Amino acid sequence: MIRQKLMTRISSLEKELEEARAGAADFPLARPARMRTRHWGVIFSFILIVLAPAIAVNTYLWTVAKDQFVSTTGFTVRSQETTATSDLLGGLASFASSGSASDSDILFEFIQSQEMLRAVDEQLDLRTHFSQHWPEDWAFSVWPNASIEQLLWYWGRVVRISYDSGSGLIEVKTSAFDAEYAQDIAEAILGESQLRINALNEQARADAMGYAEADLSEALDRLKDAREALTQFRTRTQIVDPTADIQGRMGVMNNLQQQLAQSLIEYDILLGSVGDADPRVKKSQQRIEVIEDRIRVERENLTASGEDAATNGTVSTDYPALLSEYERLNVDLQFAEETYRTALAALDLAKDNASRQSRYLATYIRPSLAQEAEAPQRIVIGALSALFLIFIWSIGVLIYYSIRDRS
Repeated sequence: MIRQKLMTRISSLEKELEEARAGAADFPLARPARMRTRHWGVIFSFILIVLAPAIAVNTYLWTVAKDQFVSTTGFTVRSQETTATSDLLGGLASFASSGSASDSDILFEFIQSQEMLRAVDEQLDLRTHFSQHWPEDWAFSVWPNASIEQLLWYWGRVVRISYDSGSGLIEVKTSAFDAEYAQDIAEAILGESQLRINALNEQARADAMGYAEADLSEALDRLKDAREALTQFRTRTQIVDPTADIQGRMGVMNNLQQQLAQSLIEYDILLGSVGDADPRVKKSQQRIEVIEDRIRVERENLTASGEDAATNGTVSTDYPALLSEYERLNVDLQFAEETYRTALAALDLAKDNASRQSRYLATYIRPSLAQEAEAPQRIVIGALSALFLIFIWSIGVLIYYSIRDRS
């Protein structure tokens, strides 16, 4: 049964194959490929866009472009460590402290600035050197009458800067048609960078001195005001020290209390031994009354308020208020004296820091003198130019065939 089904299936497939062969005879087979106009256009575009420019670029690089020598230098900004003496002054060294990273950021921007270009151009005459091969080597030279803005653009080509913001290290590579001239440019950049760090030092010193002198002047005025207020208090109250004065008055009160107790005892003794009409009894009574009056007056003086003093035309002896005012004035005076001493120490520290250079340029690579030309990098430039030309040509061909297929 299965065999019969298989034979039937094979027969049907053979019939379908014969029908397919008979139908194929009506359609011709594909003809051999041949060049068409669009193919010649692609080849011509490759020669025009890729091959010819690449040959021209490499020919220029190897026959016309002049050798350039590279000088390398590296430096960073350092700050002097603060001494233990300044730490003992309570951190007053912060007046003159600075971050080396921010100074390196300043130098990184300064080297690329027009100010640096002008300074180096005044020393070395950059236009004359870099225009000596114009217009023969026009790609790597600058035109003689270039403006300062155009020369600044060219400056970015011959001076390449590498900067690590984490460590603050700056590496500068300068290119020139002469090895010694490239080294001179690197040394000029190094010298101008040192001058800029010195200027930053001077500014920091001036700021530190100005702040310290202003703080000292303010502290001195506060000290004068505190002493004047205390002097006015003593003049107004006629009391040098209320604490000592009240202790003296309390001593007087204690003495009067002792005299009163002794007089009362003597009076009782006289009254028991003689009559009331005795002159000694009257004298003793008079003594007791005088002592009691004096004690009452002393107590009134100790507790007299400002209003009572104004009414009686006397000086106020409200000792609680006097003590409160005196303590406040005394605390103000102590605070003013401490502030003045601190400001004076800060001024001395600022003067000490101003007497030495707190920032300096640490050069870890001196400007090198090249022995072989490193620029222009002919192989790299030629290969990259050919690669970009191939990319441009490929994109153009893809765009052409994409538009052709859609149309």
